[in-house]
Amino acid sequence: MKHKKTIKEYKNFIKNKNMIIGIMFLFVLLLAFAALSTGTSDMNGFDVLKTFFGGGTKKSQIILFGMRLPRILTAIFVGSALAIAGAVMQSALRNPLASASTLGVLQGSAFGAAVGIIVFGAGIQSSASIDSAVVINNPYIVTFCAFIGGFIPTFIILTVSRIKSFGPEALILAGVALSTLFNAGLTLLQYFASDVQLAAVVFWTFGDIGRTSKNEVIMIAVFTIAALVYFMFNRWNYNAINSGINTAKSLGVDVDKTILISMAVCSLISAFGVAFVGIISFVGVIAPHVMKFFIGNDYRYLLPASALCGALILLAADIFGRLIVAPVILPIGAVTSLLGAPVFLYLVFKGVKK
Repeated sequence: MKHKKTIKEYKNFIKNKNMIIGIMFLFVLLLAFAALSTGTSDMNGFDVLKTFFGGGTKKSQIILFGMRLPRILTAIFVGSALAIAGAVMQSALRNPLASASTLGVLQGSAFGAAVGIIVFGAGIQSSASIDSAVVINNPYIVTFCAFIGGFIPTFIILTVSRIKSFGPEALILAGVALSTLFNAGLTLLQYFASDVQLAAVVFWTFGDIGRTSKNEVIMIAVFTIAALVYFMFNRWNYNAINSGINTAKSLGVDVDKTILISMAVCSLISAFGVAFVGIISFVGVIAPHVMKFFIGNDYRYLLPASALCGALILLAADIFGRLIVAPVILPIGAVTSLLGAPVFLYLVFKGVKK
């Protein structure tokens, strides 16, 4: 009888976790629809549904499929990528504050983008007029340089950690040091840049999920989904590592290999995401901890829940940035920092759930 009661309690325990994930998925759908219905045009929710299912005017189709839908899908997949990368980094490094921003990935991407804009001349003025806009004339050079720049910090940290064993705290401090180094390099590049190049660098670092094309959205989605599948295959390994390195090894987990490959994949999807949209901070730290509060540390459920939470955060930030001073659209990187910094401080001072 006691055995049956234990089984029933466990089933209810699992059911509650699945229900939370289902609720998060529903929230993402609702917020995505709200974001699709938000903008400077007069399209409301009914117009969005009508256009989505083949009706609507030519103008509404261009607005929905050419502008809003790629933006919303970018928010969903980039937010998911940063969130699951943060969740896995926190397990791999056994540090609750590990993320792409604390390990220097974002700062490295910013430095790489600046190299593409300033050194390779990818930032120009759209016309000779003094009031004309500054544009990125070769976004793929900037994206490639940002991706390489974002991958370098993790490569350095992992290489050094394999040569000399470091604890989780030392790895985070190494990430902070590399962040400072890349920020210094970015400052020096900006110092020697022209006005147009400087404006282009600032424009890129603001963070903008509206700059991606349909093909770029597909690439981001493929990378994010592939990474999530890989992480889910290793979910038991992350649970074991969370219990301690010795415990994981006793359970047959190849800890060094798991950490090395997982960190490489985390850096890959983080750098790839921000390479297209610019710097977006705090999502990788906040999303996993929010879901740990509701769902616990079990990576079977934490990974999909964190992905949904990351998508939810970026969607909410995008709607906030488009509405607060409409018709001006605030940079999403600034919005996530404004919303995320207080939560980050709360985690630091109150103690994060380990």
